[in-house]
Amino acid sequence: MAKPRAADGRVVIESVSPQVDGGRFPTKTTLGDSVDVTADVFADGHDMVVCILRYRPASARAWSETPMKPLGDDRWRGSFTPTELGPWQFEIMGWIDQFATWLDGLQKKLAAGLDVDVELAIGARLLMEAAGRVKGKDAKRLASIAEAISEETSPQDERVALAASDHTVTLVRDHPDRSRASKSEIRWPVVVDREKAVFSTWYELFPRSWAKKAGEHGTFADVEERLDYVAGMGFDVLYLPPIHPIGINYRKGPDNRLGAGAGDPGVPWAIGSKEGGHTDINPLLGKIEDFRSLRDAAAARGVELALDVAFQCSPDHPWVTEHPEWFRHRPDGSIQYAENPPKRYQDIYPLDFETEDPEGLWMALKDVFDHWIDEGIRIFRVDNPHTKPFSFWEWVIGEIRQHHPDVILLGEAFTRPAVMHRLAKVGFNQSYTYFAWRNTRSELIQYMADLSEVSHFFRPSFWPNTPDILTEELQTGGRAAFIVRYVLAATLSSACGVYGPAFELMEHLPLHPGSEEYLHSEKYEIRRWDIDATNTLAPVIAQVNKARHSHPALQRNRSLVFHPADNDLLLCYSKSSADDVVLVVVNLDPHHAQAGWIALDLESLGLGTDQSFMVHDLLTDRRYLWHGQHNFVRLEPEGIPAHLFAVRPHVRTEEGFDYFI
Repeated sequence: MAKPRAADGRVVIESVSPQVDGGRFPTKTTLGDSVDVTADVFADGHDMVVCILRYRPASARAWSETPMKPLGDDRWRGSFTPTELGPWQFEIMGWIDQFATWLDGLQKKLAAGLDVDVELAIGARLLMEAAGRVKGKDAKRLASIAEAISEETSPQDERVALAASDHTVTLVRDHPDRSRASKSEIRWPVVVDREKAVFSTWYELFPRSWAKKAGEHGTFADVEERLDYVAGMGFDVLYLPPIHPIGINYRKGPDNRLGAGAGDPGVPWAIGSKEGGHTDINPLLGKIEDFRSLRDAAAARGVELALDVAFQCSPDHPWVTEHPEWFRHRPDGSIQYAENPPKRYQDIYPLDFETEDPEGLWMALKDVFDHWIDEGIRIFRVDNPHTKPFSFWEWVIGEIRQHHPDVILLGEAFTRPAVMHRLAKVGFNQSYTYFAWRNTRSELIQYMADLSEVSHFFRPSFWPNTPDILTEELQTGGRAAFIVRYVLAATLSSACGVYGPAFELMEHLPLHPGSEEYLHSEKYEIRRWDIDATNTLAPVIAQVNKARHSHPALQRNRSLVFHPADNDLLLCYSKSSADDVVLVVVNLDPHHAQAGWIALDLESLGLGTDQSFMVHDLLTDRRYLWHGQHNFVRLEPEGIPAHLFAVRPHVRTEEGFDYFI
């Protein structure tokens, strides 16, 4: 028979949020952002409960504490703001507040006209117990109050007033009895990332296509000379596809043709040749000194360099001969190349994570990260992480973050939601998403709702295009589609990116009807891009990115609110941060003008029901005076088919002057 348990720990703590899989994985936050914690905290009977939130870096011994406030129905809320990068912990502690319970009963008896001499004696005892828990002046003050309350010759109303005074309540609250406190069973983990993990604007380019002269192979130096172009559009991350030597055997030609010509550069993701592998540089791009120069020149412009990590090899990679056990072999002894039916990648050998030498393989892959981290790289785009074991990613990311908590990983995993979520749980800071294929109003609203349910660990990055993705919307929608898709990407998500210059130059021809591959894809050949073209979308992109950097509301995803419109082809939504409010309206029809009435949720915009306000379009610099909930918009595809409004409430002073905040 089990022994009876002592009558302590009466407080129950459950339904703690945020948490991931019962604390198996950490929730995510960003340095400077608060972590809002809620929980059900209650006890048996009618005694009053108090609870606190305790938090600390995982490496620290001492806890910091902050009180939690009741929300009603036994739900409590507290928050803390981490002050350093890396892993943190929080826990909740709750206990019976004997003095508050006593004081509540005292006041109820007084209201009922009952004698309270006995209750005052009990209160005096509680105060003396509190005095015994502390030293110094507070102990003397508590003892003095206890003595005054128990003095029966003093008027009862004065004794009650002293017991209920703010001074007495504060003294007791500052010295609680935690001897029978309950703690949450788990120290809930939180990982704290730097700002770019949640708010960043990526630009992808192939350096080999940026040569000054046609027919030449571009270099790091060529890209460095055009960094002002990238920075001028407001991008703060420059992402380069693999910069390593490219294999010769089975090299692909233009449009994925098997059998390359003498001048065909090959696919950057077919990594490895006699010049080296994942820690080496394609000599046609330059030397390590050129890479460092590009890295530093970008940083001087507020742009951080991001590199591609693709754990796969060409048939010519040094690992193929040095470590054949790291690859899967067919019965005839040849190595199995990569396939994703109907696609075939004869120029790529996948690594075999079921190798008999997993430790050697894992350490070699970690060395790839370590090498480029030592070269000053802190952002990586990881190719197809869902085709490698979750256990590997959890281990290698943990090892990296132990020494470099500022490293950011973007996962390129277009796969099932559960798989994408697991990658986020094991440590990926951002993830590509299915945004590119969400086009209608209902699809976009539902997708944002789905993402909000996992927002405490999954950070979406919205890309309207990539070198692998040219959607039907972009193929057929013309200029309006490109503008709308970027406005949506850049304002619905705090992290976004484009593959350029294909995007701003509106590259839209597919390999064949029904394909999402580009005709003359840059993956297989060097392209010439006229970034000085007059019809470029670069100025529009620059305006959108300027708004992103100027308005804190667009730098987080938590405040998104959709507003109804009487036209299904108009999408309206807002974001807010303190006094900064941004309202977006887009025309989802790239071929026709669309108009309609918007029914604004005025409370979410910080506006009164009968208030005038100005909306300033940050894309066109036009201003409109609106009033109340219902307002009319018309957007035409020939111009700018979207409004990106800064909302400025109208105020009238006592002197009768009008102005906008």
